[in-house]
Amino acid sequence: MTILGIDHVQLAMPHGGEDRARRFYTGVLGMQEVEKPAHLAVNGGCWFEGGSAHVHLGVEDGHRPSRKAHPALLVSDLGKVRHRLEMAGVPFTLGKPLDGYIRGDTTDPFGNRIELMERV
Repeated sequence: MTILGIDHVQLAMPHGGEDRARRFYTGVLGMQEVEKPAHLAVNGGCWFEGGSAHVHLGVEDGHRPSRKAHPALLVSDLGKVRHRLEMAGVPFTLGKPLDGYIRGDTTDPFGNRIELMERV
């Protein structure tokens, strides 16, 4: 047995948050929405992908945002993503130095931490 990679990361969201998720993940981050299979769509939530990154948002009763655990999404131009976040009124905090990367943090509309990383 060999682990081949990560298929997707799932984050939680509250009931009825799909439109806010779409505005953030497609409108701000530029990801594409992927249609959920019908037997899973009845549970709510939505799926997004960009490049090889796949983010699934699932509805969770009593949702509490994930502030420490997080996906780290690789981006081609962190400055451009930061600008898009700022134009949308979404906070961005530059991250601590890490060899080979420029990075920073933001949050999705549900308070989940999202790290954004650009290889340099």
